[in-house]
Amino acid sequence: MPSSHHPKKKISLKPYGIENENFHYQLTSAELHQITLDKNMGHETSSGALAVNTGEFTGRSPQDRFIVKDAITKDKIWWGDINISFEPDEFDKLYDKVITYLNDKELYVRDCYACADANYRTDIRVINEYPWSNMFAYNMFIRPTAEELRVFEPEWTVINAPGFMANASEDRTRQHNFAILNFTRKIALIGGTGYTGEIKKGIFSALNFILPVEKKTLPMHCSANIGKKRDTAIFFGLSGTGKTTLSADPNRKLIGDDEHGWNNENSVFNFEGGCYAKVINLSEENEPEIFGAIKKGAILENVILADTGEVDFANTSITQNTRVSYPIYHIENVQRPSIGKNPKNIFFLTADAFGVLPPISKLTPSQAAYHFISGYTAKVAGTEAGVKEPIPSFSACFGAPFMPLHPTEYAEMLGEKMLEAGVNVWLVNTGWTGGPYGVGTRMKLKYTRAMINAALNGDLGLYSYDKYHIHSVFGVAQPRECPGVPTSVLSPRTTWNDDEKYYKTAFKLSNAFRENFKKFESYASEEIRRGGPQRYAF
Repeated sequence: MPSSHHPKKKISLKPYGIENENFHYQLTSAELHQITLDKNMGHETSSGALAVNTGEFTGRSPQDRFIVKDAITKDKIWWGDINISFEPDEFDKLYDKVITYLNDKELYVRDCYACADANYRTDIRVINEYPWSNMFAYNMFIRPTAEELRVFEPEWTVINAPGFMANASEDRTRQHNFAILNFTRKIALIGGTGYTGEIKKGIFSALNFILPVEKKTLPMHCSANIGKKRDTAIFFGLSGTGKTTLSADPNRKLIGDDEHGWNNENSVFNFEGGCYAKVINLSEENEPEIFGAIKKGAILENVILADTGEVDFANTSITQNTRVSYPIYHIENVQRPSIGKNPKNIFFLTADAFGVLPPISKLTPSQAAYHFISGYTAKVAGTEAGVKEPIPSFSACFGAPFMPLHPTEYAEMLGEKMLEAGVNVWLVNTGWTGGPYGVGTRMKLKYTRAMINAALNGDLGLYSYDKYHIHSVFGVAQPRECPGVPTSVLSPRTTWNDDEKYYKTAFKLSNAFRENFKKFESYASEEIRRGGPQRYAF
């Protein structure tokens, strides 16, 4: 019989086709931790955290993510390489095969929910093959109270079967792993991969469709924090730009580190109940909040342990994408509940390895929409033989793999909310200064923090010619002065000491922006198109 810590609550999996009663319901984190150890599926680290290996997949597999093309989705989804269609009858056949597979397994079931704002809450049931996957769901989704659990009725279901391998030719998948969203049946079906990120990103992708279409609420791939004056700041940025690091501020409370909604009441709310942070080269000195959160209840993925149980955070022999998940209460300085009102500043973080974007600049509404749709950062190719130059990387809305609608729909919503709330939008380059990667140096974290604090405190002032300089290629307004930052650092051209090389590189990047934006031009308004860089080139 199912084990339960809520004796009045009895559930059945028969509505899903699962006749098997060998399942555990709502186990505690500590119980799931111990079961994982007992089954030799993980190890305990010296800090008390659980360490697991996710197997063949150590990251998401975007080419194996599908959305069922049905009456709800067929005319609304932006179909293509990111949102790949799947036929309803093929889904039903594959679903039945997965259920048959799970009927022979010991299962772990959790009721939880997404969205900290009760008006947008989505109740979720997660059915896992592995105990540590269920512990991940405990960490990452919001945990219901005993009272909430008594009346809990799941709206969406995540069915997670890492050990089930699809037959690509028979099941119409690309290969043996898959993550499929079905909006009619309200199911996220995941198989063939143990990477836990697919569980949280499946629900995130569903919310990125549901919230704007049904509730006129903007979903965002961002971190957020709130100051003592109750002002909320939002940080967009791709991997490696500082989104998690910069939102963890001792003087501001963390709302969340990855997924949020911005509603019509001008509030920002966290989707999640935990954090999922990269731990490559993690140190207590540089990221004390994350380091301190790695204790009993946290799950480390794909890290290397010494015989003593110490974690070697510099060891990337399994993957560069080493991770930790932990419940948000492992961080002391958090906002409870995870909601912030009155958004005042938005930061677009980019690690510009070309070294041409200003370290901080103020964006007009049209520029903000353009940069939001572009979602730029740069990949450093230094590890690849023979490649010495940086590579531009664009991900629409700073989260293209999770956005089912066309990016301009999210951008237009963001633009409307910015105007209504009177938000300042800043482009922050956490990348290179004094030249491109290989010549210049990485922007000092203390300078970036000083610039963000100046923006938050209002020290950069209102736009005026004497206070700001308009960048001659990108058209953005860069401040001439900032407390705690040398004036020379604020002008990227000045740091190069070679105007010709600087402008050649700047126009090279502006051309990459324009080339990337071609696929959005027919959808974007004239105002958004005007937010891009200059059209000249050497």
